[in-house]
Amino acid sequence: MLTDAYARAQQAQGLALRRRRRAARTAARHAPRNDRQGAPPSAGSPSQRQGYAAESLALRHLNARGLRILARNLRCKAGEIDLVACQGSTLVFIEVRQRRDRRHGGATASVNRPKQARLIRAARYFLPLLSARHFAGRTPVCRFDVVSVEGEQIDWIQDAFRS
Repeated sequence: MLTDAYARAQQAQGLALRRRRRAARTAARHAPRNDRQGAPPSAGSPSQRQGYAAESLALRHLNARGLRILARNLRCKAGEIDLVACQGSTLVFIEVRQRRDRRHGGATASVNRPKQARLIRAARYFLPLLSARHFAGRTPVCRFDVVSVEGEQIDWIQDAFRS
């Protein structure tokens, strides 16, 4: 009888341990990836490195204008959000686009309807987590901005589109 109680206790402890590990894996999988902030990727194609440099330039530009950057390169199945910032009580999702020249419409024109839909889906995915972390669980007012980098010119379009 004593061994039965001991075996049940061991089984319950093992089950609790497996649940905690599974919860930790799930939380890690759904947490925003913020590990590359400040450090350029060591690998990647030349265009990926250029894109990262454009994001860094946009980040400095937005910081200088009073935005507080909360996260960078949030990825999920729906898509990627380049930058997430806070301006006052507004949560800002920012898409950074770079083009060398305007032959194909420029950087801003590349944020077309399908790209906007992907950004909106990704933002909806991350909104509960960002609200919990930075807004005490309350859903903040959100907007989508586009920062275009063309050569040395940076254009910041606030409230570029709506969901």
